[in-house]
Amino acid sequence: MTKNIILTKTEIEDIYTLFQFQLDKEAAYNAAFMPKESTDEGAYIEKYKKHLADPTINMRTIKMDDKIVGSIAKYMMGGEAEITYWIDKKFWGKGIATAALKEFLQMEKTRPIHGRVAFDNHGSQKVLEKCGFVKIGSDRGFANARQMDVEEYIYKRSV
Repeated sequence: MTKNIILTKTEIEDIYTLFQFQLDKEAAYNAAFMPKESTDEGAYIEKYKKHLADPTINMRTIKMDDKIVGSIAKYMMGGEAEITYWIDKKFWGKGIATAALKEFLQMEKTRPIHGRVAFDNHGSQKVLEKCGFVKIGSDRGFANARQMDVEEYIYKRSV
């Protein structure tokens, strides 16, 4: 199923589709750490337009059979490279996140690179582990999507 996965440079028009994906309540709950304004389309679009112009962010759109199914990006947080990805809920469990992350790591050479995931988001934990990330710790923070403090696991890939 994942042989038709490609990563393209994210374009402004992609952002409107990506916004719709993150409105799903179950997906937002799994992601946990969402911006306060995640349901405000205008704020979302403006934020991601700035991301597209930021040379420290490598943002790609994940496509399968020419259809947008998600996004993946490297960004900097506290001086460290971080990875983030989002797959449309309709495509969960099909290996798309793993395939996309493996491909992304071939083009994005920044190391070490970190990933953070809510303690109960087992699917995303498996994706990181399949792609060579190792759990190195945990942290707690306020998760807007859950309106409570949530433990998150911190992963790292050095090679």
